Amino acid sequence: MIPRYFKSASLVAAIAVTLAAPGAHAATPSRADTLRSVTGGTTNTLDPTMPGATRPAFGVSMSTYDRLFAFGTKVVNGHRVFDPNNLRGELVDRYTVSDGGKVITLVLKSDAKFQDGSPVTANDVKWSLDRAVSAKSLAAPQLLTGSLTSPDQFKVINDKTFQITLPKPDRLALPNLAVVYAIIFNSTLAKEHATATDPWAQEWLKTHTAGSGAYSVQQFVPGQTTILERNDAWNRGADNSKAFFPRVIEQTVPDASTRANLVERGDADIAIDLQTDDVSNLGKRGKVKIDSIPQYNSVTYVVFNTKIAPFDNVNVRRAIAAALPYKDMFQGALFGRGAPLYGATWKNDTAPSAAYPVAQPVKTELALARKYLADAGLPNGYKVTFSYNVSQAPTAEPMAALIKESLGKIGIDVTVQKLPDAEMSTDINSKTLPFFTEQLTAWLPATDYWYRYAYTGNQRWNYSGYANEKFEALANDARFETDPNRYAADAIELNTMVYHDMPMVPLWTASQDAVTAPTLDGFTYEFHRQVDFRVLKRTK
Repeated sequence: MIPRYFKSASLVAAIAVTLAAPGAHAATPSRADTLRSVTGGTTNTLDPTMPGATRPAFGVSMSTYDRLFAFGTKVVNGHRVFDPNNLRGELVDRYTVSDGGKVITLVLKSDAKFQDGSPVTANDVKWSLDRAVSAKSLAAPQLLTGSLTSPDQFKVINDKTFQITLPKPDRLALPNLAVVYAIIFNSTLAKEHATATDPWAQEWLKTHTAGSGAYSVQQFVPGQTTILERNDAWNRGADNSKAFFPRVIEQTVPDASTRANLVERGDADIAIDLQTDDVSNLGKRGKVKIDSIPQYNSVTYVVFNTKIAPFDNVNVRRAIAAALPYKDMFQGALFGRGAPLYGATWKNDTAPSAAYPVAQPVKTELALARKYLADAGLPNGYKVTFSYNVSQAPTAEPMAALIKESLGKIGIDVTVQKLPDAEMSTDINSKTLPFFTEQLTAWLPATDYWYRYAYTGNQRWNYSGYANEKFEALANDARFETDPNRYAADAIELNTMVYHDMPMVPLWTASQDAVTAPTLDGFTYEFHRQVDFRVLKRTK
């Protein structure tokens, strides 16, 4: 039988030619010196803070801009992953924290320069953070989670010294300076393109960069191709070295099968968003290298809308949690590639860990599910719609079929609907979907952070509309807790409370499968779930 991803041979050949010859250039690096990445997504802007910026845009920005800090790395089960508890300076040489944790003084690296050769100064940092908290963008809500909210908090001491003042100590202030949105701009260059109606040069920065990162943009065709050229003056990698590859080409290839074939043929070096069956087949043939890493900061859920009957009844939620076919879903959706968050054993019904996500003590128990339905006053079941979006179809479609079958055994009649991504996003925002599956990712995966943005408030990411005053107060207080033992106790209580109320059922952390050429090394799972071009190397 011919593998299904050889069906588009002519398309593969056309893409291979495009990747091999992006344009005439006398000094074009050789094939060995060029990193080629294929993605199913699109890079739609060079400014990742813009509303609507895509995940591939986040990845490109990590290589074209620097932040004040970067996350370190650690090895977990043989895989390199980002370490949210280990910050290293990217543009920062050293820093001090004073006044009980409220004043942070940063000293910039003396040799840090922008790509036009001008030095990175505290004035650039001030302008960039002022922009982050003031402009209409994605940055302000994120930095808010670290108590970074106002230009008044940011002060230039001298050319290389900068100060941040917090209203009170916040455990997430410094980590927020390492996330995608906390980019430092060449303010002189950016301001040349600002206008009275666009004081932060947002329009110009959509298609141009003003950074100090490891790569400059040589060519940008939104939604199609981005070509990056190495900045040889950059030396801010983890080992104070420059990036390995002189050139990077990232190209959008919508068909997952074609992306798989390109990597297997050697016409591309890396793809991270292939379908699970493609990854399985590639692994069997052994022509590529596969790094399968559970996305420990990204969780797939079954969501109950607690504002809509019958899911406003906790026993209905518990009934479904007891009827979900966990093992079958894990195999059907992911081929077992990931880390399950079901089937745990808890002593005294109390969470065993302060970490989130934590595996919960749920399993398929149909008799218990029927009891919960009877306790909810629904012994004969009811009818409900279960939704997922089109882009989730490869994993959500088998999940949905299995959920429909299993819930039918306890009298719940499930109608499955597959929605366009935009429509489902609108319905999630308006809290009109009763029962669905979604994925959430936390860039800063502290337990209180997860709960504050995914389980509290009237905001998009609180998919279930969960409202528990005691829980919300505890999650908000934990953000400012400086005693690690007290924080751990609070986190355990949060984990326990949300399990008993069950507004969502965490299913698993899916694996990110990085499929690479055998000669590629250094792949690291990053908080933004995209490829970090700066850390990759060719071994031979």
